[in-house]
Amino acid sequence: MEENKKKKQLKIEIDESVGQGEYVNFAIVTHSVAEFVLDFIRILPGLNKSKVRSRVVISPMHAKTFLKALQDNIDKYENKFGEIKVINNKEAVPDFNNLINKDTLPN
Repeated sequence: MEENKKKKQLKIEIDESVGQGEYVNFAIVTHSVAEFVLDFIRILPGLNKSKVRSRVVISPMHAKTFLKALQDNIDKYENKFGEIKVINNKEAVPDFNNLINKDTLPN
């Protein structure tokens, strides 16, 4: 039984450049019938333009699985470090209408 487990283990490698990560502080999620598109962006103060740093395209099933995995990790984080506070102040949250040009979104 233990031998079967070893045969089925998936080995995942990460390139050094990918392993360094990419800091982002804004995300746009769009979807079609077949996929979800997650665009990750870094918005810096004083700049009128930002580029998508990374785009992830996943199936609806994987999007829901990702949501559950993220929620599980948020729950574990909050149990260990306390509640993550989300600011709902209009001044602190970017004006989406000014940040997003809807003509350039995938959907």
